[in-house]
Amino acid sequence: MLGVVAVLGIGALALGGCTSSGSGSASSTSSPGGASLQTNYEDVIASVMPSVVEITSPSSLGTGEILDTQGDIVTNNHVVAGSDTYTVTLSTSGEGFAATLVSRFPQGDLAVIKLTNPPSGLKPVTWADSSKAAVGQIVLAMGNPIGLSSSSTDGIISATGRTVTEPKSENTPAATLTDMIQTSAEINSGNSGGALVDLNGHVVGIPTLTAVDQNLGGAHPGIGFAIPSNEAKRIADQIVTHGKVVDSGLASLGITGRTVIDSNANPVGVGVVEVTSGGPAANAGIVPGDLITSVDKVQITSMEALSALLATLSPGQKVPVGFTEANGTKSTVEVTLGTLQVS
Repeated sequence: MLGVVAVLGIGALALGGCTSSGSGSASSTSSPGGASLQTNYEDVIASVMPSVVEITSPSSLGTGEILDTQGDIVTNNHVVAGSDTYTVTLSTSGEGFAATLVSRFPQGDLAVIKLTNPPSGLKPVTWADSSKAAVGQIVLAMGNPIGLSSSSTDGIISATGRTVTEPKSENTPAATLTDMIQTSAEINSGNSGGALVDLNGHVVGIPTLTAVDQNLGGAHPGIGFAIPSNEAKRIADQIVTHGKVVDSGLASLGITGRTVIDSNANPVGVGVVEVTSGGPAANAGIVPGDLITSVDKVQITSMEALSALLATLSPGQKVPVGFTEANGTKSTVEVTLGTLQVS
């Protein structure tokens, strides 16, 4: 799948996957294990690729990673959005298997699907500790770009801790993704949900986005972004265990709101429609009819802006919230943020 997203402070992006079918030329430099770098590449690809699958539905093509021998598979939400049933093709045999949705986590662009009748011999991925991901670290991106199954590209980790924003699409809401890994390994349409792998054969991230700027020549495959493995595993484990996400890790004000516009059709804030009883906003005295205009001293003009900001904050964090009451009185209160509940 391919769509347009925005990178905070950078530019536009596209929903990607990972890699094209050719990997870059390898040198004969020795790896820490003593084998040549080329041999290391070959061994990693041979080891990891059996854990990487192709996911197709009537409206999408993407990639996933095998979580366990029971047939659970993690992927990007935008890969499986728009359908509840899929065909999963194994790289080891090219055989297709029916799969159904377990649960989605749209706010983090993650989802888990499950094979209806999993075959024996499934090989789960091995996760790396993404908190130890280092700039300059060599990585391989594996998946199924434009349907070219079992493809790999190479590159390095270019940066960590990036924040990117995906605008809503026909089947997915807007999502702000934090702590993303930036990589030079090419990420292409069809490989979303694949594997960004270190030279130990451990998955350090899930390739999700590639940079696009129509004013500067379109796609920039050497600027890609992956969801860090620690976050992907945390969410996937919850879905497998509970059938849903029980701890999103995302901050919440505990309101239902809508974007309010002025007489010139300019967005001016978030109108509070409902507040959660006993929730953060309610405890701070915010009521339906109030207009939220700032959070943590950042101006808020729309629901999209509020959601994007909350994604960068933490549950339990105390922040000032500015709002205008229905009678026109401007107020600021301190709110202790709660945890976003995922339905």
